[in-house]
Formats: sequence, C-alpha cells, structure tokens
Amino acid sequence: MSFAKFFSTFALSSPGWYYMWAIMACGIFNIATVIERIIYIYGRSNINAVLFMTEIRKLVSGGDFKKAIALCKSAGVRALPHVVLAALVEAERKEIVDFRAVQNAVDEATLEVIPKLTARTGYLAMVANVATLLGLMGTIYGLILTFDAVAAGGAGTSKLLAQGIAIAMFTTLFGLMVAIPSIVLYSTVNTKAMSIIDDIDEHSVKLIHLLTGNR
Repeated sequence: MSFAKFFSTFALSSPGWYYMWAIMACGIFNIATVIERIIYIYGRSNINAVLFMTEIRKLVSGGDFKKAIALCKSAGVRALPHVVLAALVEAERKEIVDFRAVQNAVDEATLEVIPKLTARTGYLAMVANVATLLGLMGTIYGLILTFDAVAAGGAGTSKLLAQGIAIAMFTTLFGLMVAIPSIVLYSTVNTKAMSIIDDIDEHSVKLIHLLTGNR
C-alpha cells in the first residue's frame, strides 16, 4: 500500500476527504475515551480484592472497626473500599448491627460506584460501528464515482476510475483500522469494569454476613 496515496485521501482536493476525516474524528474520540477509562478503571478503581478483603475480615473479626475504616479510607476513591467503607461506618455506629441498614448502605454506595465504572464505555462499541459504516459509505461513494466515470467515457476515464476505486478501498480500510482496535479495547475495558463490579457484589455480601453475625 502506498502511504502517500493513503494520506492524499485526506486532502480537501480528494472527493472523499469528508469520509476520511469523519473516520479520523471517530478514532480520536475513541482514543480519548480509552485513555480516560483506563486511568479511571485500572488506575483509580482497581484493587487486589482478595488481599484487601482478607485484611478487612481480619480486622472486623477482631472488632477493630476503626482500623478497618482507616484502611478503606487509605485506598482513596477505589470502588470496592468505597462500598466496604459504607458498610463499616453503618455497622460501627450501632451496638446491634441491623442487617437491613447495612444492606441499604452497601446498595447506596454500589449505586454510586457502578455508573462511574461503566460511564462512556459503551461509546467505544458505538463509535466502532459508526467508523465501519462511514467506511462503507465511502466505499459506496467511490463506486458511484467509478460507475459515473465508466458511463461518461472519454479522455481521463482511467484516472477517474482509479480515483473512485482508491476512495472506495481507502475509506473501507481506514474504517476497519479504527473499528477493530476500538472493539478490542471496548471488550478489554468492559470486562475489567464487570470484574470490579463482580468483586463488589461478592465481597459486600460476605462482609454483610460477617458484620451481622459478628456483633
């Protein structure tokens, strides 16, 4: 593939330039979204759930709620510690732990966390589809130009044919170049977010049982 020819399709003199730039906009949007999601999910929300909850259970079993709460606060804005903190604060303030009160605190904290974990992730899949469809539109447009050149005939027909076919192929190629990584990244980010949510569901239930049976 001639890279010079590929990049020439972005020139405003190229008949299909708007398709190429539209696909480029999709790619830039997805890159920005992926960077933001990776920072939030992998950096700010992720934690080793097994090690964290092992320490929490040890402290709760020993009745040291203050240290358990301090451990949750030291984790910052991470998802699982945020939910665990809500349960511990609710349990620590009462002499007899009310199952329903702790459950409500966990549910409220979970509802705060989940939308932040899943926010904007769906855009990655949507924009991947849009990039593919834009590439298809560019293909159809290039074929229309090709058929028009064949119908018109005369001098310069071969050049117009080559131009139309180039537009058709390059827009399809570029659409797939944006769409395929976007789908892979969507699956990766979404799987990690769902993994964190599963950890929250599992360990919050175990913690509630521990709290309500411990005091």
